[in-house]
Amino acid sequence: MDINSLLKPFQHFGVNLGLSRIIKLLENLGNPHHKVPVIHVGGTNGKGSVCAYLSSILTEAGYRRGCYTSPHLVHWTERITINNQQISSEEFSQLILRVQKAIQPDDEYPTQFEVITAAAWLYFAEAKVDIAVIEVGLGGRLDATNVCDQPLVSIITSISREHWQQLGPTVADIAREKAGIIKPGCPVVVGKLPPDAETVVRSRAAELQSLYITPQPAHQITPGWAEYKTLKNSHIIKYSLPLHGQIQLNNSALALATVEIMQNSGWKISQTAIVNGMSKTQWPGRMQWVNWNQFKLLIDGAHNPAAAQALRDYLDSLNLGNVTWVIGMLATKEHEDIFRILLRGHDQLYLVPVPDHSSANPVELAKLASEICPELSLCQTYPDLSSALTAAFNHTNNQVVLSGSLYLIGHFFTLL
Repeated sequence: MDINSLLKPFQHFGVNLGLSRIIKLLENLGNPHHKVPVIHVGGTNGKGSVCAYLSSILTEAGYRRGCYTSPHLVHWTERITINNQQISSEEFSQLILRVQKAIQPDDEYPTQFEVITAAAWLYFAEAKVDIAVIEVGLGGRLDATNVCDQPLVSIITSISREHWQQLGPTVADIAREKAGIIKPGCPVVVGKLPPDAETVVRSRAAELQSLYITPQPAHQITPGWAEYKTLKNSHIIKYSLPLHGQIQLNNSALALATVEIMQNSGWKISQTAIVNGMSKTQWPGRMQWVNWNQFKLLIDGAHNPAAAQALRDYLDSLNLGNVTWVIGMLATKEHEDIFRILLRGHDQLYLVPVPDHSSANPVELAKLASEICPELSLCQTYPDLSSALTAAFNHTNNQVVLSGSLYLIGHFFTLL
């Protein structure tokens, strides 16, 4: 049976935050999550990059390292890896069947994300990984990944207003949910936060007597190279930075501060492993340059205002002039804020639906974009991504950028 059909029965439970179902499910499976040391990574943006840096460094250091992230771009199997090898479809299907069998008749039915999370824990425990890097799905406090009592390190990368429908209307509310991954006495590494969010996270860490660490962002030496000053003795580590954008100076520093905490706890991670691990890091679909029909295309799944700002900053740093945008967004996203950040007068905009998801209507987006940026030199809708990209490259000498949703980026990869 394929993975999609196995997961379909759990789909209609949607997002249903809470830990009771996953705890019961893991108990029925023999508590595999108690057998695996964990780094737990939460935050609004930057989680995936930090997971990717840590995964790459730990693999270089010779550890058997699991990694669990979401969402996937093309295949479910991207979510669960050991030393950069994706789980096979066959193994994933078998795990889902085992998780399904573990649901007792009187148990509350788990959500799709809970089933996949349980499968990941089971896979890592049975593969006897030395460590697992686990990315929070949504929020933190009530997220299905938040079942480990003693993570080696918790990380909160950034906090901005996203998923407020589930997490609460203000940044402070959202920070309370994200801070739910901090555990008593376990260190927490935190990125630069808005003042309201920082107050909440700091007070939670103090309450739990958790060491609160905020590393300084790395410093860019030359394009693609950065240096990080260690927390303990201000030793300088120079490394190449394959992921693009100013934001990676923050994200890479969070990963390196985490590595430092691990080194201080006895984990053997050499400077060579750090430098090689950083240089080999890959995180597709985020500020990534690709070739499409011999054209150079920048793709980035910027799906909230903070991610849109990081993309805009990156483009501004390249001094490319006007941009031709190909954008599709989900209905639930903050379209107006994203357009205000991305669009500039004389840019071109091609709007498309996001296939197989609750897409925003391209016609409505076009109307909104024209109101926000009336100086656009072109604003058109297209029925699908392929025709929009073809039109964009045929009618412009501008740099073409595809953005607006990770699901749209995933769909783009299926067209290559």
